[in-house]
Amino acid sequence: MDVIVVGGGIGGLATAAFLQHRGLRARVYEQARTLRPVGAGIVLAPNAVRLLRRLGLTDALARRALKVRTGWEFRRWQDGAVLFSQDMTECENLYGEAAWLVHRADLVDVLLSAIDPGTLHLDHRCIGVRQSATHVTASFEGRPRALGDLVIAADGIHSPIRDSLIGRIPARDSGLCAWRAMIPAERLPDRCLSPTQTLWLGPGRHLVHYPVSAGRTVNVVAFTPASPGETVESWTAEGEPEDFRREFAGWAPPVGDLLDAVTEVSRWSVLDRSPLQEYVHGRVALLGDAAHPMLPFFAQGAGQAIEDAGALAAALLETEDLTTALAAYTRVRVPRTVQIQQASHDRAAVNHLPDGQGQKERDHAFTTRDSLRDSAWLYDYDAQAEAREALAAVAGRRRAMGGGVGG
Repeated sequence: MDVIVVGGGIGGLATAAFLQHRGLRARVYEQARTLRPVGAGIVLAPNAVRLLRRLGLTDALARRALKVRTGWEFRRWQDGAVLFSQDMTECENLYGEAAWLVHRADLVDVLLSAIDPGTLHLDHRCIGVRQSATHVTASFEGRPRALGDLVIAADGIHSPIRDSLIGRIPARDSGLCAWRAMIPAERLPDRCLSPTQTLWLGPGRHLVHYPVSAGRTVNVVAFTPASPGETVESWTAEGEPEDFRREFAGWAPPVGDLLDAVTEVSRWSVLDRSPLQEYVHGRVALLGDAAHPMLPFFAQGAGQAIEDAGALAAALLETEDLTTALAAYTRVRVPRTVQIQQASHDRAAVNHLPDGQGQKERDHAFTTRDSLRDSAWLYDYDAQAEAREALAAVAGRRRAMGGGVGG
């Protein structure tokens, strides 16, 4: 098996790491000339961390990230009253892993340490793929083509490979825009440095903050109503710190103190897309945001890319029949990711309720739930075990139909 991975982000690097870990040949082609430290904070939940542990990466993660210890906090916008607090010390007992707070660039570095550096090819912009019954070829602008058995399109939310296969997925205006800022820890009070994911909820908007990079930086992300005609969808698009502060004027003083420390902020439109029902097209498999772009309200974008990588690698490593492996990948990943896409979609409306009866009912519901145990469907999931079960089901069905396996 010779695998071509297009895209050197979290999903692409994780895929190469899983495949190389078990001796398969995997080459990564990334369009950027350098892997610059872009992006911001990421929450890695147990469903992703257990897969990274199988690559031997948790020690490297611990040097760059923070375990969520004191937990999650939901606070009311007006006065900072704690609506809900979840103690995360039980997370490892329930699910075998903690949740971690990490900068995207740090996670990329951790994944890079798990692949052969000679298999990473930068400055390779993929301009097309062509496939036959026996192989697939990826073409790159101004570079030699790459020939392999399988192309994994991990080339992001605007995936050119996906668009060439099925056309562009229509994007709908969600009515929201996102803000992201990174603040050096020394500029903030101690209350902002606790390894806690704090969510401030208010009418029409919410704000999240937590430390990353082993506590050296605090990540801030917020969602507010978009301006009319706002359509730029890029996490590197620049915003104005003063506009950011204005969006949260009148909120509790700790929010103002946090935003007063912001000197640079990115701002972009949050666009919504319908789920796909097929991630495999011949010898091309979509992965990560290329397969399932989701609204960023469930903190599972990176986690689902890692799950994709682990599941696809598990299927490829358990059988020599590529068709069977890819069928298992689709069977196991589409329902899982569609479920999380929908959960992410629903979360925005819950977070942004206007003050009133609905908001009071939401806040009361926080006090009656055990969020950690309620999240078993998400955190207890083992993507590789599920992929192997799907592989067995697909192989059994093919045998029953007389198709055989291993051809």
